[in-house]
Amino acid sequence: QVQLVEFGGGLVQAGGSLRLTCAASRGTFSSYSMAWFRQGPGKEREFVALISDSGESTVYADSVKGRFTISRDNGKSTVYLQMNFLKPEDTAVYYCAADRDIISVGTGRANYWGQGTQVTVSS
Repeated sequence: QVQLVEFGGGLVQAGGSLRLTCAASRGTFSSYSMAWFRQGPGKEREFVALISDSGESTVYADSVKGRFTISRDNGKSTVYLQMNFLKPEDTAVYYCAADRDIISVGTGRANYWGQGTQVTVSS
């Protein structure tokens, strides 16, 4: 069973950058597609980005395309989310998710989730 821990959130001014990290333990990390989701205050959880098990394929939500970059290091069992040009509307708890099925992870039906890390962007 995969365990996921996110860190790297914090408070940043609009226009700034943060890098989120999701560290996985147990399971064969390179067998899992990974994704980032977020849930803002009073909002439903929404998809942010995903990366295939090999790292060759990535998909982004339109709202973050060109500003966020998802990447992974299978040797370190880690997935990253580099967030640049942050906006106040990016404020949310960010979660990483893992599943062997890329469709499941991309549609929010992943088997494994982290506990989340708070990102707050001030205007």
